[in-house]
Amino acid sequence: MYSIAIAAELVGVGIQTLRLYESRGLVDPARSTGGTRRYSDADVDVLRRVVALLAEGVNLAGARRIIQLEDDNHALRATLRRTRAIEHS
Repeated sequence: MYSIAIAAELVGVGIQTLRLYESRGLVDPARSTGGTRRYSDADVDVLRRVVALLAEGVNLAGARRIIQLEDDNHALRATLRRTRAIEHS
């Protein structure tokens, strides 16, 4: 788990930018008992994807939707693989 400062450094953006991404629903970091944001490796991966999409000219709303669709696609492919494995056993 990473603090907001470390996550920002890993991704190459400012702390305020991470807070903006959170407010726009792009990432939802865990919180410590004291309320401190704690970013996981998965959160950092999502943030890197957001930064890459923004660099390609996608706006924040578009980046959020693309990430949602990519997550949905990944889940559907996993379900399809499990279904095919059951059918072939």
